[in-house]
Amino acid sequence: MPSKDTGRQRPGQDHYIASIEDTPVAEIDQLDETGKARSTWTDAWESMRRRPMFWISSVLIFIIVIIAAFPGLFATYSPTECYLKFSNGDPEAGHPFGFNRQGCDVYSRIIFGTQASVTIGLLTTIMVTLFGGIIGALAGFYGGILDSFVSRIGDVFFAIPTVLGAIVVISVIPVRDAMSVSFVLALFAWPQIARIMRGSVLSARNSDYVTASAALGVSRFKTLLRHVIPNAIAPVIVIATVSLGIFIVAEATLGFLGIGLPSTVMSWGNDINQARVSIRTHPQTLLLPSAALSITVLAFLMFGDVVRDALDPEARARR
Repeated sequence: MPSKDTGRQRPGQDHYIASIEDTPVAEIDQLDETGKARSTWTDAWESMRRRPMFWISSVLIFIIVIIAAFPGLFATYSPTECYLKFSNGDPEAGHPFGFNRQGCDVYSRIIFGTQASVTIGLLTTIMVTLFGGIIGALAGFYGGILDSFVSRIGDVFFAIPTVLGAIVVISVIPVRDAMSVSFVLALFAWPQIARIMRGSVLSARNSDYVTASAALGVSRFKTLLRHVIPNAIAPVIVIATVSLGIFIVAEATLGFLGIGLPSTVMSWGNDINQARVSIRTHPQTLLLPSAALSITVLAFLMFGDVVRDALDPEARARR
């Protein structure tokens, strides 16, 4: 005869409920062959580390970051030591890329220019991801007036091209350094991340684990932090990785137009702008910094492509 339910919890049930409440769902997506929980990030890492493109792009990014952090280790001569007697000089010992129109060592300027370009790309990406991600998550999860307000503000900024808006703002601000340029670029680029995060949170907030979290008495804000965001963050990471290369291009574009960083600051955009007058007679002064820019952007785009494939649930299902 079936036993009656006395209403008492089984031994260990309190611990089980607490463990479910405290564990982000992103960490208990599925079980591996040993029966242990496997997370989305574990599956993504397993996918990425098997792809040669991941290692190639990672090595390139590592080298670029090291050069940006310690440019003095890779360049013997100062990029500010310029002598007109070497103007547009050919390569020679110690100066493998020759000299530009001002008599500056092209190789040294490329090495030191890495710092400004990569710094602005990283700062802009961090600002956009934090601000856009937070705004998008709050708007998508709570909805209502907040969602409508954020959506309308985002639509306004979407109508303004990032580079065009940056040109207008930077041309009137008194200080043009890496922080100010990054802030201006982020000011016009955050709606994309916010919209992606909002859509991802809208999909996640109706999941069963959100309902279960509410039934266990977990606050909405805690549910957002511990369950919704970990399951909604993957598309944002993909876009942020790809956008980093795009922001480096945006900084170079502003420098080429002469309204980015001051000409006294070494950056690839400034060097390309200064070298365009010598493109017919000494094209290497323009092509070499352009090649450095292209390789850097390509490395981040390749890395973003690998991350996108690894975090795409449909791609994982097909594999």
